[in-house]
Amino acid sequence: MTETTETTGTTATTGTTGTTGTIGISDRTTTRTPDRATTAPGELTPYSAPLTVPPVLRPASDDVLRETEIAVRPLWQRLHPQLPPTLMWGYAGSVPGPTIEVRRGQRVRIAWTNRVPKGSEYPVTAVEVSAATPGPSTEPGRAGVAPSADVAALPAWFVTHLHGAQTGGGNDGWADNAVGSGDAQLSEYPNDHQAVQWWYHDHAMNITRWNVQTGLYGTYLVRDDEEDALGLPCGEREIPLLLADRNLDTDEDGRLTGRLLHKTVKVQEANPETGKPVTVPFTGPYTTVNGRIWPYADVDPAWHRFRLVNASNARIYHLVLIDEDGEPVPGVLHQIGSDGGLLPRPVPVDFDAALPELTVAPAERMDLLVDFAALAGRRVRLVDKGPRQPAGVPDIAGDVRYPHVLEFRVGDCAEPDSFTLPEVLSGSFRRLTHDIPHGHRLIVLTPPATKGGGGHPEIWEMTEVDPAQAAELSPPVEGVVQVVDDKGTLRTYRRTARTFNDGLGFTIGEGSHEQWSFLNLAVNPPVVHPMHIHLADFQILGRDAYDASGFDPAAGGTVKPVTYDAATTVPFPPNEHGYKDVFRALPGQMLRVMGRFDGAYGRFMYHCHLLEHEDMGMMRPFVVLPPEALKFDHGAGHGHEGHTG
Repeated sequence: MTETTETTGTTATTGTTGTTGTIGISDRTTTRTPDRATTAPGELTPYSAPLTVPPVLRPASDDVLRETEIAVRPLWQRLHPQLPPTLMWGYAGSVPGPTIEVRRGQRVRIAWTNRVPKGSEYPVTAVEVSAATPGPSTEPGRAGVAPSADVAALPAWFVTHLHGAQTGGGNDGWADNAVGSGDAQLSEYPNDHQAVQWWYHDHAMNITRWNVQTGLYGTYLVRDDEEDALGLPCGEREIPLLLADRNLDTDEDGRLTGRLLHKTVKVQEANPETGKPVTVPFTGPYTTVNGRIWPYADVDPAWHRFRLVNASNARIYHLVLIDEDGEPVPGVLHQIGSDGGLLPRPVPVDFDAALPELTVAPAERMDLLVDFAALAGRRVRLVDKGPRQPAGVPDIAGDVRYPHVLEFRVGDCAEPDSFTLPEVLSGSFRRLTHDIPHGHRLIVLTPPATKGGGGHPEIWEMTEVDPAQAAELSPPVEGVVQVVDDKGTLRTYRRTARTFNDGLGFTIGEGSHEQWSFLNLAVNPPVVHPMHIHLADFQILGRDAYDASGFDPAAGGTVKPVTYDAATTVPFPPNEHGYKDVFRALPGQMLRVMGRFDGAYGRFMYHCHLLEHEDMGMMRPFVVLPPEALKFDHGAGHGHEGHTG
């Protein structure tokens, strides 16, 4: 495949090397590094290096299907001017990988090739520290704890998932189908989708949490005529923002080494069922944007478009745009798209009661427009707000050690900007409603301490029990959950699967609509699960509050029904009214989503996108078949299991 590369923003040089499609990129930060002895935890200066923009890879515009190679190689990258280079792995020699840009219907074939030499050093140091260890997990350094020898011994073994893409199961990046050094994963993408931002990342079984941290992620844009007609900001005024939190190791003197550190806290030293420690998911103190810690971006006093993705393992960002005085900046920020493409209409983000912050869970994307015209000559900052402090203020108890994300330095003048924010963005958008013929699935998300779960939360696939049989069940029964729904109907469900390797549960006819309902029983402590379903775009139908106190984790079932809470209204933010493939399942709520499984066949996965949860078992398979072939299916995994309204 012939392609062009281009750099925008602060990138300096790119060039093609080796096989067609492999991009090499130089280190683009030229700020002088201070003396090594001056770098210590907490001393990194925010907003001291320019934002870098990944190179762009575009396929040739002809109709011939050609193949390109995108190779993963080791590289050394400066995360911050005050740090020594960090060992990482990058797609096409870049962290993040190149932005792949295609037109709708432009079919491409990519060989994701493993060019990491055998025996190479694994770039991530992993430790599990005791909850009694001084300093929270977001403190740099290992606190004297020895690193995991098992993680250090990991080989270069990965598989790439194009997150959001409608492509056959053989191209989707099945977690077990990771490739070793010198091998390649061949995937073909039809790209028959409305304009959208997808992103690609590693999905290797059991070790995704560490592989993604090495640098294996990048963004992927599909363009179409409807988007073109809007005349949205483009070129240097359209910038990808890939956010990812990281932690760093320290040396014997407490100085930051630049070494990537995966540091988690053990909440249980040894689970009685497994004998293994139980840890909470990783969150780090340092936010990287496009692979740099706390950069700044020079922007014109004009409209800009930002394609944002949260590429973190588990951190949920609560983003606020503030001025020099720390006050939110109203009236300049609008969200125009989410995971599945353009929203029906722009959503103003005024940081008021309707939308006080932009909440972005791992793998969620946001298409943002910012009008900098009224901010000429000023500096404004995008910050992560902790739950206990005002925006821009550190909140260590709230897991936000450093709120810094990105500073915008607005110029004094610019070329005339003729862009006008449209009132309607997508005339092709159609709202999915409950009267569309559809199947039902009920998935229960369990608390971490549930019986048989090994100390980690699980996905339970549920099937409704016939009322006559349900009358014979005397709660609590392990794997049985009773629910009183919004109509006052008592329903009894039994668990049919709980781990990735349990038997196949869901078989779906291609082209069919389904409502999936996620009941999150993890209320003490509360756990938010960003759930991702491969292949399909969904719309959120709503969130309903439920009293989950009837579920007994020790018994592994309900002692009294989990009951719909009619007195509690759950807000439905306006920026969640578009197509999505990641949805935050909140504690004590039933999340209802509907989508159409179309465009491909095969075996796919759905899972929690907290990478630690995914690696520890919160992932299940499903199969999409032609409906004509499904008539001959010998399983019981299709139909209307788990009706929830």
